[in-house]
Formats: sequence, structure tokens, C-alpha cells
Amino acid sequence: MTIQEAQEQVDQWIKTVGVRYFNELTNMAMLTEEVGEVARIIARRYGEQSEKESDKQKDLGDEMADVLFVLICLANQTGINLEEALAKNLAKKTQRDHDRHHNNPKLKA
Repeated sequence: MTIQEAQEQVDQWIKTVGVRYFNELTNMAMLTEEVGEVARIIARRYGEQSEKESDKQKDLGDEMADVLFVLICLANQTGINLEEALAKNLAKKTQRDHDRHHNNPKLKA
């Protein structure tokens, strides 16, 4: 599915199952909460913290999808076309960082 299709599907879901969008501030708080859940899994599964038994069954992909869902909600609410925004952002990064990473001694093997 394209990002635009994802935005349309989330919008349809919100309008039928979800009844309406939560306000932007609520969704921002929810986004922060969901990112925290992803961070918890990453820190324990791939970082130095030990993973609790209760965390071992957590689905990282599902938690990332929760982040994406809320981000899409915020984009829909604020009139952002994420496909266009991502394309513009990648172009900016390509222009700005064209040589930067190649010349970074920290990134050399």
C-alpha cells in the first residue's frame, strides 16, 4: 500500500470504527506514548538492559505500526500529505548530506 492509501485507510477507519479523531494534542501525547513503547522494546531487546519476561512477547512490528497509525492521524488532521512530505524531506537530506556521511570517519569500517 502507498502512504497515501494508508492515510485514506486510517481516515476511513477513524470515521467508521473510531467515530472521530482525538484532538491533535491528545494524538501527540499518544504518539509519544507509542514511541516510548518502541523504545522500551529496542532498549531491552537490542540494548544493554535485560528484557523482562513480560516484554519478550511484545511485537516490535505491531508497536511500530501503532506509531505509524497515530502519526498518520496527525498528518490527516493537519492536512499533511505524507508522501509529498517524505519525498521533500529525502530530497533535502540528499542535498544537505550528499558528502557528509561519506566523509564521516566515525562511519568508516
